[in-house]
Amino acid sequence: MGDHGNGVGRASVRPRRAETDDHGHDGPSHEKGKHRVGENHPDVELRIPADSAYLAVLRTATAGLAARLDFTLDDIEDLRIAVDEACAMVLPQARENSDLTCTFDLSAAKLTVAVTAQCDAPRPPNRDGFAWTVLSALTNEVAAEVHGDRLTVTLARGTADSE
Repeated sequence: MGDHGNGVGRASVRPRRAETDDHGHDGPSHEKGKHRVGENHPDVELRIPADSAYLAVLRTATAGLAARLDFTLDDIEDLRIAVDEACAMVLPQARENSDLTCTFDLSAAKLTVAVTAQCDAPRPPNRDGFAWTVLSALTNEVAAEVHGDRLTVTLARGTADSE
């Protein structure tokens, strides 16, 4: 998936953990917005080319997953903007022709999103800058970490019920 020189990007979405409902069905609860606290929950990993042309895919996935958790429309829009800001921090450092990986961890009342890219010399974003201020205002939690050649920006926001 790392070679995108042909102009064709590939995105993959796969559940990382399976769960079974009370009737033996695989996957998340069949009732919209109903998640069982304390049990496995659906986590999603999305990998796209590290190119801003593909960010609409991440915004759409963010909105869809936030809607499953019954976020308000305003909160969903805030999360979409926050994911854009996180990507804007990571993409300029991403290696050419590499992938941007976005993981979504869902709980009963919180969505956590981590955006990661492989970089030549990763540096954490400026925490005094405008982008970090915007990201902090749109989320309940925000962090940036460098691990080896990877930069990750993680954000989390709870539903209105959790605040």
